[in-house]
Amino acid sequence: MTRREPPRSNARDIERYAALFSSRTQVMKSSAMRDMMALTQRPEVISLAGGLPDTSTFPPETYASVMQTVAAEACAQALQYGPTEGMAAVNDCIHQVMAAEGMSVSDEELLVTTGGQQVIDLVCKTLIDPGDVIVAEAPTYPGAVPTFCSYQADVVQIPMDADGMRVDELEETLDRLEREGRRPKFIYTIPTFQNPGGVTMSLARRRRLVRIAHERELLVLEDNPYGMLRYEGEPLPPLYALDGGEFVIYLGTFSKILSPGIRLGWAAAPRPVLQKMNIGKQAADLCSSSMTQLFVSAYFASGDWQRYVRSLRDVYRRRRDAMFDALAEHFPREAQWTRPEGGMFIWATLPDYIDTTDLLARALRENVAFVPGRGAYLDGRGGSSMRLNFSGVGEDDIREGIRRIGAVVAEQVALYGTLTGAEAVTAAPTATDDATETADEQLARVVELPRRDAQQARAERDR
Repeated sequence: MTRREPPRSNARDIERYAALFSSRTQVMKSSAMRDMMALTQRPEVISLAGGLPDTSTFPPETYASVMQTVAAEACAQALQYGPTEGMAAVNDCIHQVMAAEGMSVSDEELLVTTGGQQVIDLVCKTLIDPGDVIVAEAPTYPGAVPTFCSYQADVVQIPMDADGMRVDELEETLDRLEREGRRPKFIYTIPTFQNPGGVTMSLARRRRLVRIAHERELLVLEDNPYGMLRYEGEPLPPLYALDGGEFVIYLGTFSKILSPGIRLGWAAAPRPVLQKMNIGKQAADLCSSSMTQLFVSAYFASGDWQRYVRSLRDVYRRRRDAMFDALAEHFPREAQWTRPEGGMFIWATLPDYIDTTDLLARALRENVAFVPGRGAYLDGRGGSSMRLNFSGVGEDDIREGIRRIGAVVAEQVALYGTLTGAEAVTAAPTATDDATETADEQLARVVELPRRDAQQARAERDR
């Protein structure tokens, strides 16, 4: 059987369909990660771009055994529609995961979703009219940007430093918006191992953010895909645990601790909000997959799911450290990068004369990919930054991928030196280099996420 070639579109065809499109499509954006999925699926490409867990770590024999259990014990149920809010069996698993991070929730406050991404969409569908304000971190999760745009939200981004969102600047922004008569519908944050920044919000700022939410009666959407992927340091309570579920909508997912292919996440939210989200989900997909809900339930019943998470931590810790070493060896001395204690991402910032969107095109010719920084902003910022994923490929590929990116960066640094007469320095800084650095060289060092000074940190602890 021959496959019919798709017809080619001409200008007239495009214009014909354009008249049918909604005004919303004019502001819709494509995801920076999804645009590259086809490219990064090529075996010769080392992808440091996607937020990919390493699903090869999940034992095939365990998968086969769990699926056999589902087939033998619940085949008809697995192939049938389920309740929109989710099955009781998977709710028990959600309770276990949330309890492991110090949270408790009732079944009436849970909604099982098709991945964590659907939670963001449903919250926007429930709360956002065109022009409504969403407050988010700067940079923010690149996958949330298309969702915010598709609902025509006005997104105001708050800068971060090494301790997460600058909550002092958040308060100033909220005051300004109040003077303008604009009330944010919600604050979106990834407080633990932030995507793409890798940083973690301090306990003092978490408490202050929850206090702000209560004082101003503002909803907070807490996105927590990575909380259990901690490689060092002490865990911090999620915002949901500090809030008690009054103003915080919690987003959880099995994608990072089990696999993204099962497309299963959940929301824990105040009941009035959850009821509206439930109606929105009915219109979207009726219910999440019964098959994958039963798969998760059978897997949790079959053994120690936390043992698998611990094995992931060991693997990802080594890969993170390999990326740290490779960045120090191959990136120029002007470059800066975050040092996350967990999660899956490092945020690197290059000299400001390098545009990482252009750099990506050159890097792809060397068969290596990353996410350009502009994908994490809504106002064009982030041009010299990039998000690097260390969980999806092995240590050797990480080293080689960073070497390839570093080589392309070195070409750009050398070209800049040729055009401007500036000395091109590509080696990573040493303690001696730092001590002898000139004022001009210090100004050239771009720090996207600066660490607070000691006086500021003490002042915040005292509040």
